Amino acid sequence: MNTPKALLTALLVPLGATLAVAPAASAATPPAPPAASASAVAAASVGPGEAAAAALRSPEAALGRAAHPLRTTDPRGGLADLRPFGRMVGDARVVGLGEATHSSHEFLTVKHRILRYLVEEKGFRAFALEAPWSTGLRLDAYLLRGEGDLKRIMDEEFQGTYRWWNNAEYRDLLQWMRAYNVEHPDDPVRFVGDDGGFAGAELYDEVSAYAAAARPELAPRLTELYQGLRPATDAETYVDDYLSKPVAERRELAERTGRAVDLLKQRPGTGADADAHAWAVQHATAIHQMTTLFAFDWDDPQGVAGAMLHRDRIMAENVAWWQQQTGDKIVLAAHNSHIALRTYVPGTYPKVQGDFLREQLGGGYLSVGLTFGRGSFNAFGHDGGVHRFTVGPAEPGTTEHTLDRVRHRDFMVDLRNAPAAARAWLATPHTVKNIGATYPGIADAPRIRLAQAHDIVLHLRQVEAARMLP
Repeated sequence: MNTPKALLTALLVPLGATLAVAPAASAATPPAPPAASASAVAAASVGPGEAAAAALRSPEAALGRAAHPLRTTDPRGGLADLRPFGRMVGDARVVGLGEATHSSHEFLTVKHRILRYLVEEKGFRAFALEAPWSTGLRLDAYLLRGEGDLKRIMDEEFQGTYRWWNNAEYRDLLQWMRAYNVEHPDDPVRFVGDDGGFAGAELYDEVSAYAAAARPELAPRLTELYQGLRPATDAETYVDDYLSKPVAERRELAERTGRAVDLLKQRPGTGADADAHAWAVQHATAIHQMTTLFAFDWDDPQGVAGAMLHRDRIMAENVAWWQQQTGDKIVLAAHNSHIALRTYVPGTYPKVQGDFLREQLGGGYLSVGLTFGRGSFNAFGHDGGVHRFTVGPAEPGTTEHTLDRVRHRDFMVDLRNAPAAARAWLATPHTVKNIGATYPGIADAPRIRLAQAHDIVLHLRQVEAARMLP
């Protein structure tokens, strides 16, 4: 087993993180045989008239009455059909938009369309992505001031398992954000990278610059603590080399970066320095988040679960920090299994980002799961290569089979206000498509209670693979 490569894969395999690490210890329980739908059972046991009445009480019929059709997933389409979604959002300050695969075209374009709506109609001013904090700084500088070349930034930052973001759909979204900021320089849309899988050189430079200007007595000590950590290679090579170090060495590095955070926190910023101090501490925290993530023993299943708990916690903390520091309302993009209110697979993911955000923000956090019935996506195969996979229609008894039977092709439905006829179905565990960076994985079809996992579901009947950039 090549442990560094296994860890790289783990960073973006939402519920298959241990596929290459400890499959025997983490294998998911096979899903139960598909059950017949409630309407089919009712129809089989009653007469024609009663069967028709039962059909009207079926979960798919009830959801159909509560659902709002989505006219298009094209980001350039009109926005009128998203007004019901705006009412569902209400006063939420962070809206988590999920995806059932990491690389399907329609999941990404509908996020773009919803971002456009929330920016133009609901005052949202930040887009957070499952990407490193330092990546966010580079993209934010491009969006705000046009610094750098977008293609180069995406090529350099979206490496390794983050390569799924190097696609035409996200390029179009970022270009729209840049164009919006050119037209609205005094009220821009910002970019946030909330993940801890890499800490770029920008973070070390920002911390050093702050110390040199505001706390010169700390500069030599910070230089000593960060010795050998500032990246001098591309991200993928840096992480691969870092994870080749013995666990004991990685833990010592995490202890050093923790001391750097503590040094900066010893004297809080005041007055004009308060904002600069807060940002410097956050940048140092992002460095420490990475070293802590990689200090776990990934050869131990307990270590894997601990690492995944740490990762989801820090992603939530970074989003909450940005929202509280800037006041921006945020669209958060990640896999369904991260933005959910409850973990999909407790053994591997004890608690997830959406659960942490609900604790921190209460009703200020909204979880929107995105599901699909059939279609294609890009993912790593077990040979390590990138492949295009296709899955057929949803099987009877699955979540998507019922959602596919709702009268709208594509739609959104608020599960918090679901009709009585749908509540029992929403509260019952059903398998759901949950495809990570590697396919097939060990948790492609976990059983979840939909109403406990998400506030809103946006269902697409069919999706196609995203357009990866060379």
